[in-house]
Amino acid sequence: MFEISTFSPQFTLNCKGNLINLSIPAVMGILNITPDSFFKGSRVSNEPDILRKATQMLGEGATFLDIGGHSTRPGASPVSEKEELDRILPAIELILNNHPNALISVDTFRASVAKKAVESGAVMVNDVSGGELDNKMYETVVGLNVPYVLMHMRGNPETMTQFTEYNNLVLDILNDLEKKVAKLKHCGQKDIIIDLGFGFAKTADQNYTLLKNMKLFNILEKPILAGLSRKSMIWKKLGISADEALNGTTALNTVALLNGAKILRVHDVKEAMQTIKLVEFLEN
Repeated sequence: MFEISTFSPQFTLNCKGNLINLSIPAVMGILNITPDSFFKGSRVSNEPDILRKATQMLGEGATFLDIGGHSTRPGASPVSEKEELDRILPAIELILNNHPNALISVDTFRASVAKKAVESGAVMVNDVSGGELDNKMYETVVGLNVPYVLMHMRGNPETMTQFTEYNNLVLDILNDLEKKVAKLKHCGQKDIIIDLGFGFAKTADQNYTLLKNMKLFNILEKPILAGLSRKSMIWKKLGISADEALNGTTALNTVALLNGAKILRVHDVKEAMQTIKLVEFLEN
């Protein structure tokens, strides 16, 4: 049985020798090298756009840039490993050639893609499947010796909307993540980041229940990443579009920070940085 705790510990991440202190929450900017990600403002497909967006996000205060070459929106069709690599590896090279100190996270559920991305300069692996879609992911990320974002999801992007039945939403997800954290630690993984998987095999109402109870996940004693930015849980509830969901994103990011989130994964870095600053004033 889990005991309820609201303790929010402090964390550091070792990103290939760069020690990142999360005593003040960090921002991860989203760069989707895809034609079909749900928010068109996150899509970049050519070198000038990739570099412009990366430069803007870093200038606005992003600690990490999360680069993905495979859309994981609900119903997204799969792409081949080659196509995914052809999208992300040149982007990593381009960004690091122009911003050598940039900390790049690779957003992939494929162990082989994670390995090649880290070998090309990425310093973190963000796996939306939590190891469910590639049984080599855990051993691969342990060997790479980089932080790993462990997200909760059921099914895959094509099927996940069919898997929203839970006995007890919060406890089921907490138990699932706890078992995977234990397995990763047993394998030798050092830095693990928890992502509750908002929008992945959860209904809109379930997402809000999860957000309201986020503090309970501090019992895992791992930093929590909140990926709420412009998701349908915001714009569908408000009767607007993803393009209009920045204000709602800021509202929910504030709740996430107050509930212990240590990384905000966002499309809009400047606004997320402002949110963090104001919440820090509130808590100090």
